[in-house]
Amino acid sequence: MEVVSLAGVSKAFGSVRAVNGLSLAVREGEILGFLGVNGAGKTTTIKLLLGFFPPDEGVVSVFGGDPRVAATRRRIGYMPETAYYYPYLNVRELLALYGGLCGMSAREIRERSEMLIERVGLTDAAGRLLRTYSKGMLQRAGIAQALLHDPDLLILDEPFTGLDPLARIQFRDLILELRRQGKTVFFSSHELSEAELICDRVAILKQGAQVWCGTMREVAGDGQQNLERIFLRILKGDAGGMS
Repeated sequence: MEVVSLAGVSKAFGSVRAVNGLSLAVREGEILGFLGVNGAGKTTTIKLLLGFFPPDEGVVSVFGGDPRVAATRRRIGYMPETAYYYPYLNVRELLALYGGLCGMSAREIRERSEMLIERVGLTDAAGRLLRTYSKGMLQRAGIAQALLHDPDLLILDEPFTGLDPLARIQFRDLILELRRQGKTVFFSSHELSEAELICDRVAILKQGAQVWCGTMREVAGDGQQNLERIFLRILKGDAGGMS
């Protein structure tokens, strides 16, 4: 089953074509890494998937429906690259706010919040105001927020930014655990090594267009190439015939 489908999708802002004829499918229970340099169109694609704005051309489908429909959005968990949370809330209050917006009961919010706060390593800081949190701690809070309503699809924009090595390992394990539960994960990243460790497939975006997509087995090949080598070769304009 295809959880995410983009068919010939384009989006422009004035004279800048941020996404250019993008076609991509993400299957249920898959971890897909969406890679590219700054300005490649990754965040714009994510905003299209979230229904923040419609495409100029093509069709965006999530769970077979329009991502702008509330019923579809309820099945999506989203963590932006840079989250701006209310600075005078603590993480429990933050999760209570988002849980209420999702229509969760007070009991569900309380139980999920405590489990996730522990899971992302914020138990000792749970009573502190968010304005005292470091960038990495805010990333942890963002992960908890995205998972609070137990979504079927998790969309993450540069999730490893600001995380220390221990947090990276914990978050990597969490993503793999979500896959075992049958969840689908779509994340953009500059962290090629992280993508190589956890992804089933990766897609590389260049100037708004997909220039390579393949499984990690294809990346590994006969040991003569890795994701970094493929990425650099594509950025130099020589994809070696791969598509």
